[in-house]
Amino acid sequence: MTTITADRSLGEAHRLATRKAMLRLIPLMVAIYFLSFIDRTNVALAKLHLAADLGISAAAYGLGAGIFFIGYALLEVPSNLAAHRFGPRRWIARIAVTWGVLSTTMMFVQGVWSFYAIRVLLGVAEAGLFPALMYMVTLWFAPKDRAIVVGWIYTAPAVALSIGTPLGAALMQLGGLGGLRGWQWMFLLEGIPTILFGIVLYFVLPDRPTNAKWLSQEEAQTLEKHAVIDPRGHTELFSPDWIAAVKRPTTILISLIYFLNQVAFVGLYFFTPSIVAQMHVKSPLLVGVLSSSVGIGFLLGVLILPRIHRRITSDCTFLGILTAGLVVCAFAFIGSSSQHVQLVLLAVTGFFAGGVLPSYWAVAMKRLQGIQAAAGLAFINTVGLLGGFVGPYLFGLAETVTGRSDSGFNVVVVASVIGLCLVPLLAKAIRSADRPVATGSSVLHT
Repeated sequence: MTTITADRSLGEAHRLATRKAMLRLIPLMVAIYFLSFIDRTNVALAKLHLAADLGISAAAYGLGAGIFFIGYALLEVPSNLAAHRFGPRRWIARIAVTWGVLSTTMMFVQGVWSFYAIRVLLGVAEAGLFPALMYMVTLWFAPKDRAIVVGWIYTAPAVALSIGTPLGAALMQLGGLGGLRGWQWMFLLEGIPTILFGIVLYFVLPDRPTNAKWLSQEEAQTLEKHAVIDPRGHTELFSPDWIAAVKRPTTILISLIYFLNQVAFVGLYFFTPSIVAQMHVKSPLLVGVLSSSVGIGFLLGVLILPRIHRRITSDCTFLGILTAGLVVCAFAFIGSSSQHVQLVLLAVTGFFAGGVLPSYWAVAMKRLQGIQAAAGLAFINTVGLLGGFVGPYLFGLAETVTGRSDSGFNVVVVASVIGLCLVPLLAKAIRSADRPVATGSSVLHT
């Protein structure tokens, strides 16, 4: 009885410490991820103006929008190793200041090649932010709490897409002030806050619980104990068998499905302002407001769908339903002639395409632990980032061929249909991987 009482006391102490850590850290993590999404996607609002002022075509814009993800993807793992080496506080602050500076330099773009160059450098500068945030999650939170924290972090891009486009459109109304064009003001005024917040993070973001002045020694110890930090104070990142995680069929299939999702979703949100503008919307501010429909759908998705997922015993059935929903939305958009219906379908598409993201990570985390989690999750994210390059490029090609931005929905259809076809293969791979660890009548769900 005494042991049970002590265990309950320790469990309650950990719960309270976790709650305190969430209240302190999640706002900072959400804020920096929010700013990163603003700075990587505000180019979508500038698309038409870059074409008019600098002669950057739709295909060139699509390549430039997507090329950001090349440097981002290639440096994902090295950047996260640097976060491990120098500590997430220093590294995340460095990332923020560097990309904030480069984001402001977008105001000096003179043509296609300078556009490409700055977008590449911006991706290089921002590389590793998301895995560094995930690394912090492993240092602070127990496995059972990580999905909740990741879900909250994903609200950042959703909110950014919801309010970022209207905000950017409002800033573009400053065109002519000080001899600058509206898109130049937007890049300048949205880059500066990132630089300032990066400096703030250097002073207020603790690396780990024992570095947090707002935690008692007992609270810090219970957090680190449940987070499973090794005796040297770092999670294990080096192991001769880490490649095993990358070679797993489940990891490869989740990576491919995530890649296809990012082809569709990233391409969509980079071209949504252009799609809305082709609906005979003349006001840049109104274009920004209506374009936020994708972000609103995304936000609703990440808030609602993970909670539904918790009640579903079959992960792959849930992924299949959401992917099928995306297919139906894309076909409905293409087949609709009503602009009002199409605006609603933009939001619903964001709901399915964005809301499924936490579920991908939840499925992956169930079957990756320790060093294999570090390697496997980084690999999945890297493959997904490559989809972030391919998507805008294909959307740009589609617009160049047809002359219409909404033709990119054909890319959404193809990518989501292929993704749907891969879900049964993932279910089979999961059953095969789980079979050896089943005991008696207890079998892991797919």
